[in-house]
Amino acid sequence: MTKPITPLLLLTVLISAQMNCTKNKSGPSPTNSGTTSTTPVKISSWFTKADATVLLQKQSNELSFSSPANTNASIEIDSTQTYQTVDGFGYTLTGGSAILINALPSSTKAALLQELFGKDETAISISYLRVSIGASDLNASVYSYDDLPAGQTDPSLSKFSLGQDTVDLLPLLKQILAINPAIKILGSPWSAPVWMKDNGASKGGSLLPQYYTAYANYLVKYIQEMKKRGITVDAITPQNEPLHGGNNPSMVMTATQQADFIRTALGPAFQAAGLTTKIIVYDHNCDRPDYPLTVLADAGARQYIDGSAFHLYAGDVSALSTVHDQYPSKNVYFTEQWTGANGSFDGDLKWHVRNVVIGTVRNWSKTALEWNLANSPTYEPHTPGGCTECKGALTINGTNVSRNVGYYIIAHASKFVPAGSVRISSTVNAGLSNVAFLTPQGNKVLIALNDGSSNVAFNIKMNGKWAAANLPAGSVATYVW
Repeated sequence: MTKPITPLLLLTVLISAQMNCTKNKSGPSPTNSGTTSTTPVKISSWFTKADATVLLQKQSNELSFSSPANTNASIEIDSTQTYQTVDGFGYTLTGGSAILINALPSSTKAALLQELFGKDETAISISYLRVSIGASDLNASVYSYDDLPAGQTDPSLSKFSLGQDTVDLLPLLKQILAINPAIKILGSPWSAPVWMKDNGASKGGSLLPQYYTAYANYLVKYIQEMKKRGITVDAITPQNEPLHGGNNPSMVMTATQQADFIRTALGPAFQAAGLTTKIIVYDHNCDRPDYPLTVLADAGARQYIDGSAFHLYAGDVSALSTVHDQYPSKNVYFTEQWTGANGSFDGDLKWHVRNVVIGTVRNWSKTALEWNLANSPTYEPHTPGGCTECKGALTINGTNVSRNVGYYIIAHASKFVPAGSVRISSTVNAGLSNVAFLTPQGNKVLIALNDGSSNVAFNIKMNGKWAAANLPAGSVATYVW
């Protein structure tokens, strides 16, 4: 028997139908995981090709975690498996770089600094800079902050002055800090003042033990004087390339000498001055992991040490893991690698992305830094005896600024992986070198390199879902979702 339709029953049916209609229209809330949403997560990508026909170019076609099954190898991302936190990506701002950038017309310079250090879509967002304490070999001349006539000494550092750095370097640093106040700065000396050295010269020689305290106070004074000018030095290394005495300036400091210096002078001086600036040891090539291991084995020195820094002009990048694995509570950093006048765009792009950007970070580095930010078309300025073929990320020729391979090597990381990001697990499949990150904003970032001779089709896989991708031969890509 059919139940009669009453006004109350009709109202109930209408309300129920409206509720079901509203529920179906709204659907599940979208998420960024790519697993629970009915709306596929989109992946944006930026490519640089080895033939330089595509340079950090955003691709028009977005990828999606909704691809049909295929037989391609997958790079699997696991954001629950985390490693080190990133301090940043960048360059050494040499004195020569500062001179050239400051000489640009004001509007050109302002636009360039925003491009390098800003945070908008057009910027590459450099987040870490290394500077020399005194002159490096890519300054126009050799100097320290306490230069004296031959035969004179100044143990009390009464003649200390930041001197030449106040002309170009420090004003430029202040302008950079106005754009990115959070940028981290590492200071590295190429030499102590010559009156502290056993050969009395800017090139080679070693620090005399009788001046350990004076040199420690010299470094303390540097940090304090920078701070007075509004520049915080996050970390220092006691000596750039301590096993290479052939540069100008340079200074040799053995592992035992460095441990002694830190234990007896530098560490106590930092402590007495209340400095929080990190002390990072070594700052030289991956072929001598025994050097930082020797310094770290000295318990008296180790208490003052944050970690170890590396270059890769010799050895294998796995040396960073060798040191990390023996002292996992100590950080590792990658602080310098140059591109040269005689290098090719394709060769440098592939080698540096594979080793400097991907390799160092997969081996626990908190930073990846290329060498000089800028120089002239003739690779100047440099000191007498300094590097004559170091190619900057930028070539500045009068008012013209050109972007070289070093620019794109770093930009593929710095633009997308801000300081505070964490490295996460990514499998090495499909013949593609890669590294992945989780950013403070919750984005996932994958940097991948195809250094083979043919296109590679692969999947980006996460939480059981995958997105089909293709990477041309010799190309680097950054994927963001």
